[in-house]
Amino acid sequence: MSKKAIKVMLVDDHAVVRMGFKLLLQGSDDIDVIGEAHSGEDAVKQFQDLAPDVLIMDISMPGIGGLEAIGRVLAKNPQQKILVLSAHEDVMHARRVIKAGAVGYVTKRSAADVLMQAIRTVHKGQIYLEPEIAQALAVEQVSGSKNPLDALSEKEFKVFLELAKGRSVQEIADVMSLSPRTIGTHLYNIKQKLNAANSAELAIIAIRAGLIEP
Repeated sequence: MSKKAIKVMLVDDHAVVRMGFKLLLQGSDDIDVIGEAHSGEDAVKQFQDLAPDVLIMDISMPGIGGLEAIGRVLAKNPQQKILVLSAHEDVMHARRVIKAGAVGYVTKRSAADVLMQAIRTVHKGQIYLEPEIAQALAVEQVSGSKNPLDALSEKEFKVFLELAKGRSVQEIADVMSLSPRTIGTHLYNIKQKLNAANSAELAIIAIRAGLIEP
């Protein structure tokens, strides 16, 4: 391993997935996996001690999840480079994580060389988007197409995803460390913005957007 190897930390709630990507990255002579975390909370606790050059983060995890974790990590260290490695292949998730402060987005179906290229690119301080995602974002910007979900704030989007997955207001309040009353306010605003009457309709919207599995 090179002395100047890029130090990375893997964050994913599936141990098998972490092991797979760790083995994959060990095939490179300039990337060194120095640590792992099984949740967003675990990543927030560990990353400052490990001081990775690049934090590789999944976004669909139990607990606070990847989006919230990105915000908490950057609140502690605004210079931390975060590369999202996600199963979601939609433009919306990519747009959200970049807006949250991540500097790269790669899907888990990507080839090994794409992931390694992404790590090297974000380590240099540049943004990396998987080519298909980058193209879709560009087309979206040129066409000026708007998705109703874009009207949601970051917190509203997080609450929307949890509601769509079937979580109760109390469960979401516990996970996000907010009061049920605050979550209730977010829920009201979400329904207004999306013209949805109940949680079932929110779930349908999320499925149609490709955000959750039917």
